Amino acid sequence: MLLQTKTAHKEAVLDELEQDERWQLIERILATGPFQKSVRLPDLLRYMAERSLHGHPEDLTEHRIGSAVFGKPASYSPTEDSSVRVHVRQLRLKLHEYFDSEGRNSEIIVEIPKGAYTPVFRTVKAEKPVILQPVIVPAPAKTPFWKSYLVPWAVAATMTLIALFFWQRSSASVAATTHAPWPLSEVMDQDQITHAVVADSNYGMMRILSEKSGSLEQYLSPQYPGNFVAPQLTPGESRMVNYLSGSSLTSYADAVVVNALSGMSGGFHDHITVRSARDLRLRDMQDGNYILVGSPSSNPWVSLYEGRLNFVESEGVAGQSMKFFQNKQAASGEQPTYRGLEFTGTSGVDYATISLLPTQSGNGNVLILQGLQQEGTEAAGLLLADPKGRSRLEKALGVSGDTTKPIYFEALIKATAVGGAPDTTEIVATRIIKL
Repeated sequence: MLLQTKTAHKEAVLDELEQDERWQLIERILATGPFQKSVRLPDLLRYMAERSLHGHPEDLTEHRIGSAVFGKPASYSPTEDSSVRVHVRQLRLKLHEYFDSEGRNSEIIVEIPKGAYTPVFRTVKAEKPVILQPVIVPAPAKTPFWKSYLVPWAVAATMTLIALFFWQRSSASVAATTHAPWPLSEVMDQDQITHAVVADSNYGMMRILSEKSGSLEQYLSPQYPGNFVAPQLTPGESRMVNYLSGSSLTSYADAVVVNALSGMSGGFHDHITVRSARDLRLRDMQDGNYILVGSPSSNPWVSLYEGRLNFVESEGVAGQSMKFFQNKQAASGEQPTYRGLEFTGTSGVDYATISLLPTQSGNGNVLILQGLQQEGTEAAGLLLADPKGRSRLEKALGVSGDTTKPIYFEALIKATAVGGAPDTTEIVATRIIKL
């Protein structure tokens, strides 16, 4: 009986909304192309509008939206996870685009004021047409020929040259800032959020302490990090484990890579959010583009795509054996394995891979930059940040960045490190990934 009462109440609420012209406007907006292509924006707008129309602004906080729409845990911190802010900013832009195009004649407008999460509906009053009365202008005094013809043409020509000058400067500026260069253009666009996911250094240290290889399943387990802790720990090891369990750390190399790539995002800088591998959930991977920084030993999300890659990170006992890239199908002249630095912070040769693939959901793309050590990861990011490096990559792949369809690939990079910093890079091998 109680269930029937709740169901009847829910249906009554829905009927009430369907009769509201403001909700009808929301449904028209959601039926347009930009919202049909997005996974998260329709749910976000629907939730925000429904809570607003029912008079529950207390539910429209960043934390509650994160929990209700994005499935964030109750313990998540909006300070560290900006995904709600980024999606609301994108929603705000999409609403402006709608009312500038398809909804320009709408009598009701919905807006999301900056700094707020409560939609505001306002009525637009049609302006009365203005009837222009004819104005009788006295005949002008006769002026010399050069004044009546040459001066206006000279002024017009001068203004045209000035306009062309500023237009060229503006066009050059827009061209330089609107589009990210290939292959970043495949993971940075106006229709998707780009999630830059940095490695979890704590996970890497947990693997070394426990001498366990680890996996994404273990990483996402409710028992983590307890499932990596040995039964008997010294007092010092216990303090270290407690610190790693309660902190969020990443590497300097990851920070350098994300900073370099975000600086190349052009006009899509507001569409990028930086997240720790620890704050990501499997459901998050259903929407948006991704840049995964780090190898599976520090960023286990990379393991989701190893089945589609030829160069895969391998190792023996965690913390005791050198990591290497296994070449699953070695071509002529290639090695079956590529071993890098024994420890980060040293000098020598390290290896990294740069890979571009579609996400598992097919709703976006993922760019993976993984080095055996931090020096390799940093080298891969700096190669993409360098125009000459990108040109070398295109040449090695035999492709042009100006393509209508995404080109999915992986490239093996050899980096020479000096004192813990990458110095030179070389593209060793490439693969075009055919789906």
